[in-house]
Amino acid sequence: MFSELKFLVPWGHVAAKAWGHSEGHPVLCLHGWLDNANTFDKLIPLLPRGCYYVAMDFSGHGLSSHRPAGCPYHFLDYVTDVRRVAAALKWRRFTLMGHSMGGAVAGMFCFLYPEMVDKLILLESLGFLLAPEDTEAWLKSKRSVIDRLLSLEAEQQTPKVWSPEAALQRLLEANSHLTAEGGAILLQRGATVTPAGLVYNRDLRARMQSREFFTVEQCVKLLQKIQDRVLIIISQDGLLVPHNLPSRNHFVKALQEAFESTLKEHIQLAEVPGSHFVHLNEPEMVSGIISNFLTAQNTRARL
Repeated sequence: MFSELKFLVPWGHVAAKAWGHSEGHPVLCLHGWLDNANTFDKLIPLLPRGCYYVAMDFSGHGLSSHRPAGCPYHFLDYVTDVRRVAAALKWRRFTLMGHSMGGAVAGMFCFLYPEMVDKLILLESLGFLLAPEDTEAWLKSKRSVIDRLLSLEAEQQTPKVWSPEAALQRLLEANSHLTAEGGAILLQRGATVTPAGLVYNRDLRARMQSREFFTVEQCVKLLQKIQDRVLIIISQDGLLVPHNLPSRNHFVKALQEAFESTLKEHIQLAEVPGSHFVHLNEPEMVSGIISNFLTAQNTRARL
């Protein structure tokens, strides 16, 4: 069983769902880009019951309020969402678990607030977003965010209405790693039923977020700020394996080496069968690894 939570913010609220007793060890769970808190629905019931799990919807996702008119979705805004929720829950130190983009948000939070995180769990994420090696590509990506935002505002599109079947099909087409069951679970929180059909909840502006990119050298320096133990789970058919990231393979390899050389015995790297959404499609593939990591004593000395 879970309960629904709402945290007030200046533009509305951040929604979340919670499992367990509030006095349990706090674990904040962060979903991926354009997903929602339901991404953890099948995993959390398999994890240790002594923890209090809160899975939040980032602003503009799931049941959370959209950001005010005229505001783009900057990567750092998602990190701020995490800080707001932690403050509302009065959590001074907690575990962070993030999938995909949520892992990058969790990583950034650790670098900014290392004293607040006791353990970091990254699902199909290395905690960083790769910086384009070409300066022109970097400039193009930034310009695109501005142009697409202004274009979206000028169009003032009314939300498209879908039949339940079409909405699920559209979601599966956009996420080849999702199963039909997993897609239906995300859609339960990711769409609203109207008399005409389903309307996606997510803010269209979230599709053009302005990201924070890092070079490998910057990543190595940031890793030195981590005070907690780290678990990284990579799927064999996910987005971080060489055949799916041919142009970024050197970055992934260099970053893994940096994690191991910097954090040494305080990092655990695990590779499991499955896709990018293994935690949702086949949660039993990762639940045991995560459970052991959560229950293990954190013996690392504070830096």
